[in-house]
Amino acid sequence: MPSTSTTPSAPMPAPTSTPSSSWEAARPRHHGTHLTADLAGCAASHPWMTQPDTLRAACLQAVARVGLQTVGERFHGFEPAQGHQTAGVTGVVLLAESHLAVHTWPELGVVTLDVFVCNLLSDNAERAQMLLDQLVAGFEPQQQARQAIRRAIPDAAST
Repeated sequence: MPSTSTTPSAPMPAPTSTPSSSWEAARPRHHGTHLTADLAGCAASHPWMTQPDTLRAACLQAVARVGLQTVGERFHGFEPAQGHQTAGVTGVVLLAESHLAVHTWPELGVVTLDVFVCNLLSDNAERAQMLLDQLVAGFEPQQQARQAIRRAIPDAAST
């Protein structure tokens, strides 16, 4: 059974809608959710590790499945380094809500995932979590470490 090390991601409260003081008016508000996952023990033979078109299709399908909007994408497969028979892939999906980035190192069995979504007009935190969960499950890692960051942008009107 794979061992996992995860950082719990608690639901993020909605930003304050009406500040009660001038201090609160200047306080940063939650405008985004930034999730990362560092995976280890991924099989080098997994097609997502070395095949840009396969990884691209999986990422685009996962984005659509959770209800985010793709506005662009770019995936690149690398040439094997000297002494290695496989090489990784780096890819990004530009989202109307922000981005998904993926980097694979099959020679190490390692993957890094990065999902950032804006929450300015609607709360996309749950969609971001579902997207990350789908991709992590698809890579079938033996170990994983996750981080969740609440992105806070100061209110420009108060500066």
